[in-house]
Amino acid sequence: MNFQEFKERVFAAGRAAGLGDMEIYVTRSQRLRIRVFEAEVDDYAASLERGIGFRARFGGKVGYAYVEALDEEAVEYLVQGAKANAQIIESSDDVEFYAGSESYPQVLSYNDSLAAVSAEERVSFCLDLEKAAFALDERVAKVPYALMGYGDTEVYIANTLGLEQGFTSNGAFSYISALVRDNGQVKTGSKLHYGSDWSTFCAESLAWEAVNEAVSLLGASSVPSGDYRILLRNDVAREILSTFAPVFSAESVQKGLSLLQGKLGQSIANSRVTLIDDPLLKNGAASAPFDGEGVAARTKKVIESGRLVTYLHNLKTAKKDGVQSTGNASRPSFKSPVGISPTNFFIEPGQAAYGDLVKTLDDGLIIISVQGTHSGANPVSGDFSLGAYGYLVKNGSIARPVEQITIAGNFFKLLETVEEIGSDLEFSGPDFGGNVGSPSLIISNLAVAGM
Repeated sequence: MNFQEFKERVFAAGRAAGLGDMEIYVTRSQRLRIRVFEAEVDDYAASLERGIGFRARFGGKVGYAYVEALDEEAVEYLVQGAKANAQIIESSDDVEFYAGSESYPQVLSYNDSLAAVSAEERVSFCLDLEKAAFALDERVAKVPYALMGYGDTEVYIANTLGLEQGFTSNGAFSYISALVRDNGQVKTGSKLHYGSDWSTFCAESLAWEAVNEAVSLLGASSVPSGDYRILLRNDVAREILSTFAPVFSAESVQKGLSLLQGKLGQSIANSRVTLIDDPLLKNGAASAPFDGEGVAARTKKVIESGRLVTYLHNLKTAKKDGVQSTGNASRPSFKSPVGISPTNFFIEPGQAAYGDLVKTLDDGLIIISVQGTHSGANPVSGDFSLGAYGYLVKNGSIARPVEQITIAGNFFKLLETVEEIGSDLEFSGPDFGGNVGSPSLIISNLAVAGM
């Protein structure tokens, strides 16, 4: 049966069982992942997942249940499962069901032409990606990863208060890692690309970036420990932003797990910094017309010219703070409880090209990769200590590659010491419920541990 028919049967069975407000949340996800190795398809994985999450009020509490099929047996399981769950819930939080927004935005999140690309074309792209890397430089010894993936998702939400909305989205990514070997040295470069337009996927361009980076790192060595002016390349800047994104969640703030508590309206970053959460971004990986509770999506500035404007809210946290939800309720799957996450979350780009930033840096370090963000970063305190590598810059030009260093600092201090923002905004693709992006950033100083 279809979603609407299933909804009616569940709600009718729920009313007969004495349930109050009810909601179903349906997701259907299709995934394809292809990897080639040494001119052969090494991995080809296709999956389809569909399921229904159900929330219902019973005895003053809200119970949860989920199933993976739309049939009569599933109807009864959901109703009885949610009813039983409500009777053992101990949380005193008041769960709110949403009747719907007055209107919903039109969001471009699905590309028919991307969906029409055949599996053969995707395999051919991966083969071309690996082939291009080997052809670029004789020092390329191996291409550990030449892969791409495609996914599309359909979301449907409805409740007994009249809410009923749905949307579909899709996107693809490609990743290549190239290993070069020269005079006993081995270095690796990589490149990730995410997009919803197949014409932006160029095997030669991606391979060139990976190989060029690997070659540029040959001969790397450490630098003396000290404080350095730092240029965080866009991919590193977005990785750090993604790591500390939870500090902007109202839930983290209310639980005392964010140092941004009590700082609304205050300056927390350099005035150049504007941080945006935009679920309406055209073809954004996390674009959607509504959030996980059915609240209409809207673009909002989280930091505006250095000043903290808002936290990210769902209905529960918004009610606690006496404000409106920002439309950031998150439900990555039908199995997931309601949480909070950003959508298309990014630092607003500036005007300077990457090459101009290198010149502006004058003397310092470019960081092109960090390791250990999950173990070397503390989202509560903001402190981080991360292994890194990149390039030494002297007089506005790259002097040599650098490795075996550790950069250490504090995320909140980093926001305050942003000196320049590049124009090279780039996103990561969907990750942990959000799509994080950043341009390259010049930081006035960070502690570097080297030789």
